[in-house]
Amino acid sequence: MEKPWSGRFKEETDKFVEEFTQSVDFDKKLALYDIIQDIAHVKTLTKAGILTKEEEEKLIDELIKIKGEIERGIFEWKRELEDVHMNIEAELIKRLGDTGKKLHTARSRNDQVATDERLYLKDEIKDIRKLLKELRRTLVVLAEKTVDFIMPAYTHLQRAQPVRVAHYFLAYREIFLKDDERLLDLYRRVDELPLGSGAVAGVDFPLDRFFTAENLGFNRLTRNSIYGTAERDYIAEFLFICALIGQHLSRLAEDLIIWNSEEFNFVELPDKLCTGSSIMPQKKNPDVLELIRGKTGRLYGNLISLLTVLKALPMAYNRDMQEDKEPLFDSAENLKGMIKGMTLVLEGIRIKEHTMKKASGNLLLITDVANYLVEKGVPFRSAHRIAGSIVAYLLEKGKRLEDMTLEEFKSFSEKFDRDIYEILSPERSTERKRVYGGTSREEIIKQLEAAKREEGL
Repeated sequence: MEKPWSGRFKEETDKFVEEFTQSVDFDKKLALYDIIQDIAHVKTLTKAGILTKEEEEKLIDELIKIKGEIERGIFEWKRELEDVHMNIEAELIKRLGDTGKKLHTARSRNDQVATDERLYLKDEIKDIRKLLKELRRTLVVLAEKTVDFIMPAYTHLQRAQPVRVAHYFLAYREIFLKDDERLLDLYRRVDELPLGSGAVAGVDFPLDRFFTAENLGFNRLTRNSIYGTAERDYIAEFLFICALIGQHLSRLAEDLIIWNSEEFNFVELPDKLCTGSSIMPQKKNPDVLELIRGKTGRLYGNLISLLTVLKALPMAYNRDMQEDKEPLFDSAENLKGMIKGMTLVLEGIRIKEHTMKKASGNLLLITDVANYLVEKGVPFRSAHRIAGSIVAYLLEKGKRLEDMTLEEFKSFSEKFDRDIYEILSPERSTERKRVYGGTSREEIIKQLEAAKREEGL
């Protein structure tokens, strides 16, 4: 089959080169965006006087027919035509002859692919933002149900201080909210039209790029033709945000995996989202969470892959940049599945309130004891040392903090009085944290009300 650039060459392209350089196997994912772009380009060519109205109508009619064939899965893709763009153009030429050959006037595949990718990415950002919103709403619903549940917060994977379970879920809601803000900020940079940049230097025809942008739903134009064809930072940034969201999902997944273990027994995962063992009948494995955790590494790899491709590339377009698509598509699809999976897990999870609360007392209250002494006039460092001595005493005696007598307390400091017992419970510990953003019930309710407003609940 004759190549669109065959005029310059005396030899036919080697079959190996056709196979090695083709991208249609994966870039056909951009096909519908390519046709949307083609239609907008046809209208712009007509406005510039390059096409007649009759030619415009013929081209658009056939493009719409091709679009339908692609959607129904009956369009025949040919590897020897290299990519999605040439496959569609070749079919158009086959159907319309010379009129089809006019489609690529004032355009290069360099600005064409950059436009397709930006159209694709705008939709993916919107879809991921919707999924993140659903995840955040699920976290808010869980938080509302667990305002009065107490759990141990952990630092260094050691029990630290009591918090309300709602506080934990709202913490992740804050994290995913920041991810959404990053995506929204990136969308602004993606929302620039490069079409009209040509191969590198712009085009020789009086195209109204603002008209094209309006037809394609872009708010801005790229201002430099070299930049328009050479820049892939918006994809790298998207892959970074995907990797970061993956990291956040992996941390939540790891927490839930640990909590679901018999050793913790804080939560129970829904049966329908777990799997069993082929050999051990008792097993109930958190495979969805484990795959969320595992796929995060894949998102990291996609980011590093693209950054490596782009490293030290000379300006402007180079064929290396063909390698931007597979990591882009892979990250977008996997991240969407990861977010959906996490949302389903959280919707079906059962919180074991009694087990969590039981783990929240004793030594987790010792910081409250130190602060109690501070309120009695003891310098904090001295209070910390006294509280530490109490910990050593309790560990030696095998006692719980709540079971200490007043005499035992006084043996460590005369500042202790009967009111020490007023703070020795997980609930009272959380209620002392009334600072803005703290874990007291009053503060949690404020956080919940704000979250519900922001999420439209």
